[in-house]
Amino acid sequence: MKRLTILLGLVSGFVVSGCAIAAPGIVQGGLYSGYTIGSSVGPGTGTKTGEACAMSILGLVAIGDASIDAAKSAGGIAQVASVDHHSFSILGIYGTLCTQVKGQ
Repeated sequence: MKRLTILLGLVSGFVVSGCAIAAPGIVQGGLYSGYTIGSSVGPGTGTKTGEACAMSILGLVAIGDASIDAAKSAGGIAQVASVDHHSFSILGIYGTLCTQVKGQ
């Protein structure tokens, strides 16, 4: 019985700590995260915008394509001027990471 209790404690701790993480290894808040990271990568500011997102639920299921190529396709962009990454996470339950590309 003692081993079962320890095992259940470890499993429940693992499940609770398996949070929805929008951007591993970057900035994370335990209750809420919402921030943008961006950079200019090419000339000009660009007149077109494309966005691609991925989402995570409880850190158990993650779906989507937040790649620069997917964002370029969504906006019909051939030459990238800037890339921004928008991250959002609430209580480790739900998280998103979106890539926004601006260009020509």
